[in-house]
Amino acid sequence: MNRLAELQQLLRRSLHLDESTDLSPDTELLGGLPEFDSMAVVVILEDIEQAFGVRIPDDEIEAEMFLTVGSLHESLVARL
Repeated sequence: MNRLAELQQLLRRSLHLDESTDLSPDTELLGGLPEFDSMAVVVILEDIEQAFGVRIPDDEIEAEMFLTVGSLHESLVARL
């Protein structure tokens, strides 16, 4: 499974979304998915750190990271 597919599965699991929810790279997260709120950001960051073995320092967390599935994917890949 590629990293994008893994991230999409992680988002579905963390946000309790079904398989029919579009999570293409252009899918908006902030403001685009009602399930994606400030608490979801915390949960997703923790899930990403555990699933991918990366550390995302607090001072590197920016809103731009969570604009779309693609921007979150790019941020993740940059840390691997």
